[in-house]
Amino acid sequence: MANGSTITPGVFIDDMIPRFPCQVSRRAFLQLGGACLCFTAAHAMARPAFGGDESRYRKEASYYSKLPDRMVQCRLCPRECVVPPGERGFCRVRENRAGIYYTLVYSRVVAQHIDPIEKKPFFHFLPGTVAYSVASGGCNVNCKFCQNWQISQARPEDLREEYLPVRDIAVQARGNHCSTIAYTYSEPTVFYEYVMDAAETGHREGVRSVIVSNGFIQQEPLRGLCDRLDAIKIDLKSYSERYYRDVVRGELKPVLETIATARRRAKWLEIVYLVVPTLNDSDAEFRNMARWMKSEIGIDVPVHFTRFYPLYLLKNLPPTPVPTLERAKAIADAEGLQFVYIGNVPGHKAENTYCPKCHELLIERAGYRISHIKLEKGKCKKCGHAIPGVWA
Repeated sequence: MANGSTITPGVFIDDMIPRFPCQVSRRAFLQLGGACLCFTAAHAMARPAFGGDESRYRKEASYYSKLPDRMVQCRLCPRECVVPPGERGFCRVRENRAGIYYTLVYSRVVAQHIDPIEKKPFFHFLPGTVAYSVASGGCNVNCKFCQNWQISQARPEDLREEYLPVRDIAVQARGNHCSTIAYTYSEPTVFYEYVMDAAETGHREGVRSVIVSNGFIQQEPLRGLCDRLDAIKIDLKSYSERYYRDVVRGELKPVLETIATARRRAKWLEIVYLVVPTLNDSDAEFRNMARWMKSEIGIDVPVHFTRFYPLYLLKNLPPTPVPTLERAKAIADAEGLQFVYIGNVPGHKAENTYCPKCHELLIERAGYRISHIKLEKGKCKKCGHAIPGVWA
């Protein structure tokens, strides 16, 4: 897509309450349902679209230390990679050039699409709207179940890219009737500088910004994100250090710290837990995670227990049984969490939002479609109970 052109997303959400913009009808919901993954895969593992100036994608990294002999140490994520001249960090997109550390993916977009905000998923943030979703390549972990491994585990020069400067991304979002820019698909931490600048530019144009992240980031850059973004969704992949080590190639503790900081500082936060059969689906793990959430971030942060499908390096496992997801929800409900959802099971009643006080159905969902919303100024229409979220 050339700069200044328009993406036509189609329509995918039934007519709703007028205050929720970008409402679209049922038809292109079917067109868009799997389009993000297909679009990403189509862009992966191809030579660059532009054979030209690579310098436009380079910018000095925001967080690193200079070491003797032109070595550098990255300070962006908890890996703190020590990188010799001419080499890159674990993420593959940050390179030491003669003692100066650079991101190689500034404005280097390898996937862009228009998605329902529910796909991220955000259930309590501008429901029924759409997000202009972008990604660069690279990631600072290597999840064995990654659905976008073609871009997350690649070097940027091995991907088909689009040059999308920060000055243009908000224009693209507004031109396509998107309320938000979403940094997603791969890991936004590794294209941190682009996220920060694009979010600032977007705000000047009246477009909000959200990220979908693994939460594996240092505290100082995280605080910058919290101040700049309008919502953060964190994938809490397990409540087990062993799982993080063996399946994610990361660490649990920094992710928990990220969630706690985001709860204190971010404008809005939601959590996703992908339930993988036999690996992170025990009652004890569900219960321990729910108790941690209740103790550290409160009972009103939405949590989504999401169905796993076999992908990438975990094709030997079956999809998550729906009763397993229902068991996870029942445990979290019993521990007192108020907004516990089941994801990737279209039409399940646990996709809906209910008032925790009077149990009235407030938002009815089927996949990414919303049939009605019974909120008035962020409150239950029946009993007046305030429902946490960003509703308008």
